[in-house]
Amino acid sequence: MKKILTIREKEVFDLLILNNTTKEIASKLFISEKTVRNHISNVIQKLGVNGRSQAVIELLKLNEINL
Repeated sequence: MKKILTIREKEVFDLLILNNTTKEIASKLFISEKTVRNHISNVIQKLGVNGRSQAVIELLKLNEINL
């Protein structure tokens, strides 16, 4: 099965589900906060969901990320 997330998107969501803030994710991945928000936004669009929480739920269902 083809993966939905890019490597970077997966890194962002792996940190997001560990309760990291946008600022913390940006710092850990050495990218800007805007880039973090862009990655999250792109995933939300790909999945056709409304918001980060729904994106996380869908990604868990699709086995794209793990808790």
